[in-house]
Amino acid sequence: MHKRNLYLLCAITCLQGMVFYAAVATLYRQAAGLSVFEITAIEGVSVALSMALEIPWGWAADRLGYRRVMILCNALFLVTKVIFWQAESFGGFLVERLLLAVVISGLSGVDASMLYLSAPPEDAQRNAGWYFAAGEAGVLLSGLLYTAFLSGQYRQTALWTVVSYAAAAVLTLFLQEVRPEEARKQREPLLKLAGSHFRVPGMLALVVCAALFSETVHCVTIYFNQLQYLRCGLSDRAIGTAFLIASLAGLCGPLSARLTRRLGQQPMGRCLLLSSALCMGLLTVTRSGWLSILLITLLTALAALFAPLAGTLENALVATNDRATALSLNAMVSDSLIVLLDMGLGRAADASLPLALGLCGAACLVSAGIFNTIRAASGQH
Repeated sequence: MHKRNLYLLCAITCLQGMVFYAAVATLYRQAAGLSVFEITAIEGVSVALSMALEIPWGWAADRLGYRRVMILCNALFLVTKVIFWQAESFGGFLVERLLLAVVISGLSGVDASMLYLSAPPEDAQRNAGWYFAAGEAGVLLSGLLYTAFLSGQYRQTALWTVVSYAAAAVLTLFLQEVRPEEARKQREPLLKLAGSHFRVPGMLALVVCAALFSETVHCVTIYFNQLQYLRCGLSDRAIGTAFLIASLAGLCGPLSARLTRRLGQQPMGRCLLLSSALCMGLLTVTRSGWLSILLITLLTALAALFAPLAGTLENALVATNDRATALSLNAMVSDSLIVLLDMGLGRAADASLPLALGLCGAACLVSAGIFNTIRAASGQH
């Protein structure tokens, strides 16, 4: 198979995880004169455009080839970082996010398809674990470098991000194509493909389950965690330490395949989902800062272990040669659910943090219930 692709894809996602301004992205935009409303408005428009382009990009990738699309999108990714580096007004940042929406929708499903097809299926979960861990490693490394050398230097952080994305764009040129030429010539109508795709037993259930779990954990570990730490009276230094500890826990993705081999896919998935629900339940009632740090770190690890498992199951259930289009259809369903979740959980958090955490725990329980149905369904498939 294409073993070189595995190393290149991990290196690319690591470099693209190195967004040096991530810790101050909002402050960066505010320093350029944007209000919080303008920032959120730009983000909303970007998300809407990304969702609209998901399926057209997936269809195009299946016709053009995954390597060509990755080269084009990673080149545009670099352009977005150059624009961000130079942007000084609402218009500049709007152009950056609109172009970023084109890139994100273009890469959606293509990188996962290339990763999955570059190795035998039995190695898919292990490779996905390393891929996710490489991305987390890039985030962690850039965070450490920002703290050590670039703190407060907003434009310098953007410049170094340009350098990182330029290196990623160059590495993309060395990828090998994994979609055969003859497969690209097939023409299955989109509506027919969508209908047959979601009739695959377990596919829709898996997409809903993964979206529920991933987004609730994302909300808790990225947004609600800081509110929980303040609720527990932690200092800024302790909150910073907690961030680093949780980031390290995100590197455990490579253990996912090994644990799954020992426990089995279904027991592993149920264990991860139910453990997450328990962690969130404990967060709703505790006011202990260090217990909160432990629980949020554990949630980060559980999410890192579940992502390769869910991604491998999703790819294994795809029953069409138009893999990128199929995964883009999944992303449309997932993104729609995530938008609704974010709105509901945001409202709940405004009213009461324990209420929001409790709803996240309930969502994980629902995910576990849905995951149980996938066993019987995928068994039929």
